[in-house]
Amino acid sequence: QVQLVESGGGLVQAGGSLRLSCAASGTIGSIDAMGWYRQAPGKERELVAVITSRGNTNYDESVKGRFTISRDNAKNTVDLQMNSLKSEDTAVYFCYVNLRARPSLNWRNYWGQGTQVTVPS
Repeated sequence: QVQLVESGGGLVQAGGSLRLSCAASGTIGSIDAMGWYRQAPGKERELVAVITSRGNTNYDESVKGRFTISRDNAKNTVDLQMNSLKSEDTAVYFCYVNLRARPSLNWRNYWGQGTQVTVPS
C-alpha cells in the first residue's frame, strides 16, 4: 500500500512563511510528477505547483515568485516553501504524486490527506 504523509501546515499571519513536506512510502516502483494542490472553502481543487522527475516546475500564476517546489528523489519527498503568504492562500493543501507501485507497476495518481494552511485577513 502506498501512503503519502503531509506535514508543515498551520496558521500564520499575512507575509509569513510555511514549508509543507510530503513523504511517499510503500511498495513504490518509480515516481514521475509530484506536486501540491489546494482547495479553499466553496472552491474546487486547484493546482498550486508541480515538479517533474527531471526537475521541471510549473506554478499557478497566483503563487509565482512566492512559492518554491522541490523534491528529493532519494527520499521520495516533495516540499513546498511558501513565502509572503496572503489570506487568499488559505486552503487545505494536498500532496499529489504520480507513481507506479508494485506489483502491478501501473501509473496512478495518489493523494495525501490534506494539511490546513490558514492566513488570516
